[in-house]
Amino acid sequence: MNQIGATVTDIQKSDSLSVVSFEAYEQPLRMVALELDKTLVVGSQVTLGVKATKIALAKDVEGELSISNQIDVSIESVNNGSLLSSVLLHFGETSLESIITRESSIRMNLQAQKSVTALIQASDLSIFRIHNKAINNE
Repeated sequence: MNQIGATVTDIQKSDSLSVVSFEAYEQPLRMVALELDKTLVVGSQVTLGVKATKIALAKDVEGELSISNQIDVSIESVNNGSLLSSVLLHFGETSLESIITRESSIRMNLQAQKSVTALIQASDLSIFRIHNKAINNE
């Protein structure tokens, strides 16, 4: 499981559905959640989690995408297996792993030190840990 340190910047709620906004290494991130820890408030420090198979990669992205989380990253390394490829990415002070098909890795000509965009749907991001549970004085 990939882990990203972030700060909560906004929480929007409607019934049991929440959209939580974060900032991680000066990049905005969003998460959709059905249930949210009641101690989570704006300013909370968290660790976000995302599976390696849920991080898609894109090169030379133009136009609008519906995917909320579009993170500029650099490739640390590419390990092409017989069917799948593990692509290690550098994001701020964090390393992320993306698992994609070997065919995609070859077609995209992914190489170390090149820049790509990591794409993560808001529904694929989760809160792994809340570091400082703020006191909500409502």
